[in-house]
Amino acid sequence: MTSIGILGAGRVGTHLARALTAAGHHVTVGRRENGDETGTPPADGTGIHYADQRSTARAGDIVINATPGDSSLDRLSDLRGELAGKILIDVSNATHDDADGLPGDLCYPGSSLAERLQAALPDTRVVKTLNTMLFMVMTAPEALTTPPTAYLSGDDEQAKKTVTGLLGDLGWQPAWIEDLGDITTARATEAMVLVVPHVLRRNGFTPFAVSLAR
Repeated sequence: MTSIGILGAGRVGTHLARALTAAGHHVTVGRRENGDETGTPPADGTGIHYADQRSTARAGDIVINATPGDSSLDRLSDLRGELAGKILIDVSNATHDDADGLPGDLCYPGSSLAERLQAALPDTRVVKTLNTMLFMVMTAPEALTTPPTAYLSGDDEQAKKTVTGLLGDLGWQPAWIEDLGDITTARATEAMVLVVPHVLRRNGFTPFAVSLAR
């Protein structure tokens, strides 16, 4: 069992928390405000714990960034001490919203959120993955009729192996995981988000992933 902290309590963070808890991990979700549920499993019996984001970053052996990508850099830079020595899995995309609220232009053209996070958190091993699909595919890749791809980007090989193991707990088969190389390759997968709003406008939130076909 691994202690996992998830920063962000939206659809992505909650979805991942439920799946990782079901896989046997101890999961804490970090919210901007604690409320009355800090450290306490919710009434639905999922076993997920809640805390403020600083406590969540401090407690997790592995931390997942599921905060909005356009503000992730500022939020996580403030947690540099808490994230030191840990693996940070970044699943966010940093974009400016279009008028309809869907992703628009990239916040970091010619770079990536993952690269910016790695530079801001030099004592943390950042791995980019799961940012090229709708959130429901992250935890149910087998639900698609075509095998999807989970791309990996990161400078630390052991960290990527650890993340590959977690992906396996979420149902990802080894053949569906594509290690692209160091953290600079994240700019390619983050740019894939530019196709997403066009697909969503035509098809709604039907599950899909931007994947390799072989």
